[in-house]
Amino acid sequence: MSCSGAGAVGLTGGRRRWAGSLRRVIAPDSPVATVDRPAGISPRRPEPAPQPVRLPVAVAMAVAAGLALLVAFPPYGWWPMAPVGVALLAAAAHRRRLRAGAGLGFLTGVVLFAPLLAWTNLHTGYLPWVLLSLLQAGYLAVLGAATAWVSPLAERVAAVWPVVTGVLWVGQEALRGRTPFGGFPWGRLAFGQDGSPLLRLAALGGAPLVTFAVAVTGGLLVAGVWWLLRARRDAAVGRRWWVPVAGCAAAVVAVAGGGLVVPVGTAGSGRSVTVAIVQGNVPRLGLDFNAQRQAVLDNHVDATIALAGEVADGTRPRPDLVVWPENSSDIDPLRNPAAGARISAAADAVGVPILVGAVLAGPGQGQVRNVGLLWRPGVGPDLEQLYVKRHPVPFAEYVPLRRIARMVSDQVDRVRADFVAGTEAGVLRTPAVVLGDVICFEVAYDGLVRDTVVGGAQLLVVQTNNATFDVAEARQQLAMVRLRAVEHGRSALMASTVGVSGFVTADGRVSDATGFNTRAVVVRQLPLTEGRTLATRVGVLPEVLLAGLGVVALVGAAVLRRRAGVGSG
Repeated sequence: MSCSGAGAVGLTGGRRRWAGSLRRVIAPDSPVATVDRPAGISPRRPEPAPQPVRLPVAVAMAVAAGLALLVAFPPYGWWPMAPVGVALLAAAAHRRRLRAGAGLGFLTGVVLFAPLLAWTNLHTGYLPWVLLSLLQAGYLAVLGAATAWVSPLAERVAAVWPVVTGVLWVGQEALRGRTPFGGFPWGRLAFGQDGSPLLRLAALGGAPLVTFAVAVTGGLLVAGVWWLLRARRDAAVGRRWWVPVAGCAAAVVAVAGGGLVVPVGTAGSGRSVTVAIVQGNVPRLGLDFNAQRQAVLDNHVDATIALAGEVADGTRPRPDLVVWPENSSDIDPLRNPAAGARISAAADAVGVPILVGAVLAGPGQGQVRNVGLLWRPGVGPDLEQLYVKRHPVPFAEYVPLRRIARMVSDQVDRVRADFVAGTEAGVLRTPAVVLGDVICFEVAYDGLVRDTVVGGAQLLVVQTNNATFDVAEARQQLAMVRLRAVEHGRSALMASTVGVSGFVTADGRVSDATGFNTRAVVVRQLPLTEGRTLATRVGVLPEVLLAGLGVVALVGAAVLRRRAGVGSG
């Protein structure tokens, strides 16, 4: 069913070809100034286009939009609020001048990202948090300006309003996830839908398709409310006003419920693997966990040896693999014999390989690598099964433009050695299972996870260290793991130094989730699947197509503006 029926009639400009015209006056900041009618056609009451709300109301709506988007994400998890936030921003920016649209989008971004990213200021001070939040809000400013820009297109054909809203959101996230310095995709709409039926759409088109569905739902809400308001002020709508409203409502139900019919997971292989996650914990939360390197390593060794004792007693099943988190050995075990001996003692005791999160020196002077390294019992480190983190975090694991960055804050000198990026996907082969390993924030990047599945991964592993953050950040990260499991039809797990750790099945369900800032060891048997989901096969194509449609919408709006003689404002 359609939400069509709104829009201006016959926008003209440039060389006038019509003998007569009907001009109507609209709000002063509207991008559409006139409506012309060919001569010889009897006058007809024009369909009123949606008027911009008053600026104070629009400001309140922008703030409400940010709050609605915020509570959709963990730790709140009120995922139905995400379309509401999208709708509020779309309505607030509609028919605004570009500067006003950008300002409203920026306001929404600040209200969303400042609290969403508050965990970044826990141990590094306010400046990094403020700068990161403002940078991310800047992308929503671009979105707000784009929403204002496409207003003539939405008025011309109201049915495209939800679709245009969806493609603009996908385009904004695609840009934000790549720029600058490789981008920061935290806070994508898709990452707030871990408990939603829309999560299953990830199996078809990954995170971009889930974001598109959320934003389209928000656009449908805007269109439906507009028709309701139009029916109240325009008697010409007649008694059939409920038809487009019902169409919008039905479309919302169809989009929201459509995910329920999407099959998730791929064909089962009939095989399974038993995995143990060791969450050793740290003596103290904060940046000084690096000063506790020996204690952190000992915690993970001791917890693994204790697990071995329980296996020997028959109180725990014997795992096929043990996974330690990122930074479980910040002492380079390849150069420090004592650290290597401790890890070997743990592997020999449990009798199975351990995937160790380690920091290795080199390859150059003043450089280090963040790695996942397979450590075999009776053998030691398997350097053929080594994953080097491909996307180090700028200003945390390396400092781009260090001399300039130091002018902003001398805190950048906390990063004394730059982490070197790896070049190979994290495909690690163990005797029991092929792992797809990514480290910490890498789970937010579509291509890094997909590369492991394309490379043959049967189980997705996220090694992370949340000791410098809080439980909200950890739960936001676990929500991303849930999406990745559904997207690629693979069982997955997240292993953290301090929590939250846990297992995720291919349909997105979480089990054995640990607490935060505590020691824990969890063991679970996970089914292995074969084949690839549609999302894995098509890769970045859905994002390219949807973002491309966003560009088409911007160009189409530019044509309409030019014909109508409308400035950018």
